[in-house]
Amino acid sequence: MAEYKQPKTEAEFQENFAQKKPLMNDTEAFYESSRCLFCYDAPCMTACPTGIDVPLFIKQINTGNKVGAAKTIFDSNWLGNACGTICPTGVLCEGACVYNHQDVPSIQIGRLQNHATNVVIKENIQIFKPGKSNGKKVAVIGAGPAGIACACELRTMGYEVDIFEAKDKPSGLTVYGIAPYKITNKEVLDEMEYLQSQLKYNIHYNHKIESKEQLQKLEQDYDAIYLGVGLGATAELGLNGEDKSNVIGAVEFIEELRMKHHEVKVPSTVVVIGGGNTAMDAASEAARMGAETVTLAYRRSKESMGAYGFEYKLAVSSGVKGVFNAQPVEIIGNGAATGVKFIKTEVKDGKLNYIEGSEFVIPAEMVIMATGQAKQGSFLSLIDGLELDKRNKIVVNTETYQTTNPKYFAGGDAVNGGAEVVNAAYEGKRAAHGIEQHLHSILNA
Repeated sequence: MAEYKQPKTEAEFQENFAQKKPLMNDTEAFYESSRCLFCYDAPCMTACPTGIDVPLFIKQINTGNKVGAAKTIFDSNWLGNACGTICPTGVLCEGACVYNHQDVPSIQIGRLQNHATNVVIKENIQIFKPGKSNGKKVAVIGAGPAGIACACELRTMGYEVDIFEAKDKPSGLTVYGIAPYKITNKEVLDEMEYLQSQLKYNIHYNHKIESKEQLQKLEQDYDAIYLGVGLGATAELGLNGEDKSNVIGAVEFIEELRMKHHEVKVPSTVVVIGGGNTAMDAASEAARMGAETVTLAYRRSKESMGAYGFEYKLAVSSGVKGVFNAQPVEIIGNGAATGVKFIKTEVKDGKLNYIEGSEFVIPAEMVIMATGQAKQGSFLSLIDGLELDKRNKIVVNTETYQTTNPKYFAGGDAVNGGAEVVNAAYEGKRAAHGIEQHLHSILNA
């Protein structure tokens, strides 16, 4: 029996996708911040990819200075509100908390971060403004976390910034690709609106850059270009039957769910293929949409999965069943999938082997392929002198995030191959300083 009933209204959808990290009230935030030891050389700060001064902002919350706390957070991470909610804090800042060594619950850093930043967003409190104009212009391709962070940082330094976004909403996977029980569309878009109202960068929506002519025009009109293009659609495995009507990529499934909520119909039996965090999200979501049976199938052992352990536990708690050491062989069915044929696997001498004669079929009325995302190789090949590595990731200077074409800088998933939102925010900010350094060097040459 399904853990969740199929949501037929928005209210039922919201109930099924209740937030994992609800907002703290002032009393909860005061008592939680009082627990902090304000460590010297705090390990939580070191564990944060953006280096937020965690002890400082927690002390500011504890003394009633929530606006100051929000500024401390945004000074390091322009997506501070979203990251407070969606970051895997248990393996980052909270995972590094010294209380973990004392059998005491770690400080709820993410929820405290979200508490402070939510206040300034909700009340539209001005804490940033654009820097004095320096007469330079930068084009940003992609309004995802990396692009937004780069734009915000550039504006504080006085650059004019135009962002070109292929879709009709900002923040990339933060709004299109994160499970709804982690963050709502409203939370994401409220932060985006807040940042744009503070720093006045321009976003051109439904404006996909996809031709050499468009790129050449940007090269003529702007002093530098930042590539925050992320990754593409779900990568294909090349399985027979992968093109059947009820086979969908995990990224596409999650995006549809984020945009349409209860209007999405999920059948009673679902198979999710993959072992990463996106697979966990897709499986959890399918279960929360009322599927009777959701099977998560991975070709290696449970311990070998790329997903965080807490993500798998969340999926299981939603009613998902895990099947491991199962390699998909074929998606069967006539026109539409009716199941997935697997073969059992084992590891010998570090190599994955198939067990002869061990094929079996798991019934499925929907198959979700969580098999990673394709790189943007075809688009990136349009840029002269842009070097890509063997995995079609953009090669950059790791200090400045400048590419092998000096006009272009890049960060986020197109560079790191797919990491957390917080990593993209860090790389976007660092690239802004790389752009500043580069343009100053040209000026002084």
